Amino acid sequence: MASDFISIIEPGDPRQREERERSKVLPVLPVRDTVLFPHAVLPLTVGRESSIQLIQSLGEEKTIVVVAQRDARLDTPRPADLHAYGTLATIHKVVKMPNQSLFVFTEGTERVKLGEFSQTEPFMTAAVEPVEDVEPQQNPETEALQRNVLSQFQQIVTASPTLSDELQTIAMNIDEPGRLVDFIASSLPFLATQDKQELLETADITARLERINQHLVKELEVQQLRNKIQSEVQDQVQQSQRDYYLREQLKAIQKELGEQDESQKDIDELRQKLEAAGMPEETKKEAMKELSRLSRMSPMAADYSLTRNYIEWLAVLPWAKSSGSAVDIAKAKEILDEDHYDLKKVKDRILDYLSVRRLKPDMKGPILCFVGPPGVGKTSLGRSVARALSREFRRISLGGMHDEAELRGHRRTYIGALPGQIIQNLRRAGTNDPVFMLDEIDKLGRDFRGDPASALLEILDPEQNNTFRDNYLDQPFDLSKVLFICTANMLDPIPEPLRDRMEIIDLQGYTEEEKTHIAFRYLIPRQIRENGIRAENIDFPQDSIGYIVRHYTREAGVRKLEQLIGTICRKQARRIAEGATETLTITNEVIHEFLGGIKVRVDTELAERTRRAGVAVGLAWTPAGGDVLFIEANRMKGKGGFTMTGQIGEVMQESMQAALTWVRSNATSLGLDEDFMKDIDIHIHVPAGAIPKDGPSAGVTMATALVSLLTDKPVHPLTAMTGEITLSGNVLPVGGIKEKFLAAKRAGVKDVILPAENRLNVEEDLMPEQIAGVNIHYASYIGDVLAVALPSTKAEARHDRQVRDEVLQQASA
Repeated sequence: MASDFISIIEPGDPRQREERERSKVLPVLPVRDTVLFPHAVLPLTVGRESSIQLIQSLGEEKTIVVVAQRDARLDTPRPADLHAYGTLATIHKVVKMPNQSLFVFTEGTERVKLGEFSQTEPFMTAAVEPVEDVEPQQNPETEALQRNVLSQFQQIVTASPTLSDELQTIAMNIDEPGRLVDFIASSLPFLATQDKQELLETADITARLERINQHLVKELEVQQLRNKIQSEVQDQVQQSQRDYYLREQLKAIQKELGEQDESQKDIDELRQKLEAAGMPEETKKEAMKELSRLSRMSPMAADYSLTRNYIEWLAVLPWAKSSGSAVDIAKAKEILDEDHYDLKKVKDRILDYLSVRRLKPDMKGPILCFVGPPGVGKTSLGRSVARALSREFRRISLGGMHDEAELRGHRRTYIGALPGQIIQNLRRAGTNDPVFMLDEIDKLGRDFRGDPASALLEILDPEQNNTFRDNYLDQPFDLSKVLFICTANMLDPIPEPLRDRMEIIDLQGYTEEEKTHIAFRYLIPRQIRENGIRAENIDFPQDSIGYIVRHYTREAGVRKLEQLIGTICRKQARRIAEGATETLTITNEVIHEFLGGIKVRVDTELAERTRRAGVAVGLAWTPAGGDVLFIEANRMKGKGGFTMTGQIGEVMQESMQAALTWVRSNATSLGLDEDFMKDIDIHIHVPAGAIPKDGPSAGVTMATALVSLLTDKPVHPLTAMTGEITLSGNVLPVGGIKEKFLAAKRAGVKDVILPAENRLNVEEDLMPEQIAGVNIHYASYIGDVLAVALPSTKAEARHDRQVRDEVLQQASA
């Protein structure tokens, strides 16, 4: 029984009576998520069978120990599952519930520590030992801490809607700090069971005050934040409700006045635009569905602006609007001749293409692709084609583009999504058949964001682009009427599937005469106009333009030439601004003053550097056109070593090895000892070492330089060559003949040696006026090259020296 006591000490001895009091064995009532504090009244629901038996077994004293479980999920806790500290409690009333559980009203009396458990079935009993409070020292700090705890508790009760205001009065009437802490702890619902248990186990009242103070401070901060958030939310809700009521009132007023709602007016305007857009039926059905969805949305909805933008894009695209102009071949020829000098073959191919367009407007022909070095007029040719067709011209720069979404667009789920460049430029053009110039297609990037070149396949392929689907629109758009023109500096970087869909038109470059004509017809008038001077303020003699072309530019195009002309015009503009009125005639001296000293001395460099044996001039192809390439060979005393320098690639190194092998294998026929390398080392160098060089077109130049060195015969001045060599001495054909020939002519070369199999390229790509002034020699065997490049008699050698001296004297003059 709960009222039984183990009495083994005589009742007359006070010490023994105290020991007997401490030896009480009382029934233990485990509770979940609950901590009973001394002097607190706590109703408990008892439902476990063992707990019900415990309550029913109590006698008149009705004293038990209430202890919290360590784990609230346990249904049958053992002694180890209980906390070591609990509260001695008196049961005042027991009410039996309909579900057989008991509702028990308990009042805590004092803290106790559980000792040894004497039984565990049918309920637990244990020896308990009272825990005496450690009274605090009476000092200002303790009093301040107690007042602070009371003040914070009052603030929490005042701000909390669930706590009764009577708690403040009760707390104010408690003078003892220990009881105050126990009352506050038992009254606060936000305290966790573990925190309450720690307060119960804290005998030191000062430490108990500090712990409850920390909990109160934290709760006060949380409560203030909660009130702030609640206030902000309430303000937003009130504002939304206010806006809604005002909008409803406005609708009612507009209805009474016969005025239309602005949002409804926008919906009607969008519906009219969609009806007039001429879009396909399936697309129109989807657009109307989105419009119906938009009409049911509130303008304040998050998706409202996104849906509206999507519908506007559908409404403004030129689904059925085209320029409607037919191709006029005579007009197109006139415009091309007006805008561009020469380029006869290029113009012919463009006119052929446009003629087919005239006869078959719905043709699914190849895509035009202009390939050539910078500054030769690729983009301006596209503008001329658009003008000849009376169509809108739009240019898209593909250089450095990595993300295919720039062409296809982003899906509408992304923030800030927009259609791709194709659809955007169609909207700007206003028609479905503009001329699209896709610039720098060879400089497309490719990385983790996608492959724009693959996206271009659908855009350019005539079999696919009639149903081009932009990611943003998600509706098919017909691109088959668009005339796509691409530009590139090189063909190699363009993916093969994309290249197959293009008709390649090469623009190699211009000669000095062509550059001079272009300067007088286009560049000089444009730069005079753009720099704010008049034609009578400046005079460009033809010789001066030729001088600039020859000694200040080495490019295949005319962009650098135009920049230099612009520099001269700006110098004259400054002179006019400073008060000069006379016409400025551009002479060589003026050119030197405005542009500085001569930048290019290729003709004199050819004569100067080929003065000694072992130097040959080759021709190379570059992305910016052609260029001359000097190959130098020298020998020194050694043991047959062979050195190659000059930032050269593997192919050129192999050409050097092949040339040396041919020379050694044919030493006797060349008049050399078979063991000529026994006592010497040979070094072949390609100057301009910082510039990487590679390609299969310098083999004959290597062999010529070696034979020139070993026979001590300088190469003819103003002679250049190109071609690859085999070990047996055959000369193989190479590419880029037009670019290389024009580079040789710009450099002042008078004799060019080409592979015999490249004769057809010369006849097809070069016009008679371009060849004029240059002798072309064709070689099938390296012996043919040496016969042209090296002097065979002393008279030829003397003539070469005279030619070199004349060239150098002219340059110095």
